[in-house]
Parts: sequence; C-alpha cells; structure tokens
Amino acid sequence: MSGDLRVTWLPGLTPYEPAWRLQERLAQARAEGLLPDLFLLLQHPPVYTVGRSGRDEEILLDPVARRRRGVQVFHIDRGGKVTYHGPGQLVGYGIVDLKNLPGGLRRYVRGLEEALVATLGRFGIAAHREDGLVGVWVGREKIAAIGIRVRRGVTWHGFALNVDPDLSYFGGIIPCGITDRGVTSMGRLLGKAPPLDQVARVAAEELARVLERRLEWTPSLDWLRPWGFPLVSAPTAG
Repeated sequence: MSGDLRVTWLPGLTPYEPAWRLQERLAQARAEGLLPDLFLLLQHPPVYTVGRSGRDEEILLDPVARRRRGVQVFHIDRGGKVTYHGPGQLVGYGIVDLKNLPGGLRRYVRGLEEALVATLGRFGIAAHREDGLVGVWVGREKIAAIGIRVRRGVTWHGFALNVDPDLSYFGGIIPCGITDRGVTSMGRLLGKAPPLDQVARVAAEELARVLERRLEWTPSLDWLRPWGFPLVSAPTAG
C-alpha cells in the first residue's frame, strides 16, 4: 500500500463545532480526490458529544451544572454513545478513504486501536484492546475512545486519547454507555503526563505505520485556510 498520510497538530483549544464542520468539508474534498488521507490532532474546550446511538439520559450533569463547568453538548453524526472531550485530551480526526484500505471500516478501527496501543507503549504504558468493546484499555479502565462516521467511503470523527484531562468530567456522563468500568489517563498512570504535542507526534508516526502510509507531518495550518477553517484557538499548556 502506498500514499501519504498528512497529519496536522492544531495547538491551543479548537472550538468543537468549527472542527466538526471542517471535517465534513475535508471529507467531501477527500471523496473528490482533492486531498490525501489525513488526520487533524487537537484539543477541544469541555464538551459532551452524543453519538447516533446515545441518549440524553446518559448525560448525568444537569444544565445548570454544565453551564457552571463550561460544558457544551453536541448531538453529532458519529457512531457510539456519549463521550467527553476537553483540555488535556488528544483528539484525532481521520479523513481516510476506506476504498484504499483493504479490510474497510473494521480494519480501520482496529488500526486506530493498534496505533494507540503502540503510542501508549512508547511512553511505558501497557494498553490493550478488549473483545466486543471499541477503544483502548489499561486493565479495566478506558484510556481512549473511538467513534467514526463514514460517507461515500470516507471517514471522519476518530479517537480521543486521555493524556491528562480532568477526569472528573467523565463523572457527568455514562461514558460510551459503560457502567461497570472506569476511565484513566496517561497522567494518572505515569504520575506526570508527557507534553501533549509530543504524544501527538508519536501518535502520528504510529497511525502512518499501521495504515502503511508515508507520514507527512504538517505543523503549519496554512493548508487549512482554503477549506474555511476559522483557525480560532485559545492558548493552553501542551
């Protein structure tokens, strides 16, 4: 298999809705052959997202408490239930043409899990997949979630890896509909989390490896301007 995988790190905090709309435009461009396969790696301000199989009842934090904690809610078009995104979490949005990937969606999701397990391994964390469950785990605690949308054979949405988020936000939801397991992070497991941009670069290398692509690391955001991304971000550590 050949081709490039363009991976771009967006520093700061990227508002959720512009990133969601940008993915749709990029997926359309990928379907038209205007872009290579790519990933956007970024952080969001605090949000709860409700996937196609999620229910509002799985958000336990009431609207007043959500406003107090600065959490927005979005009902979105990915698979899966309710999850949390926020500062300290590495979010990866993959715009990948599955027609060029033998094994299709199942192979792609397994590839994301494999890349995240390998990324964590490079930081000294022994993670694994769980039969019958999507995502990446350390023991019985989830450290990375995955949710995908596919249209015209092209993916968007992707994964969320807990580098060093405030895990208390997960207490405001039933994460991914799972009630009998916990949530963890690299920071909790290591005592001190590595810089988020460092984790992003390692994840990019592992994504390119498992997808058998040449990594095209693009630290500049200039290539996104023609696609209408407003490039609104707020500075944050990492």
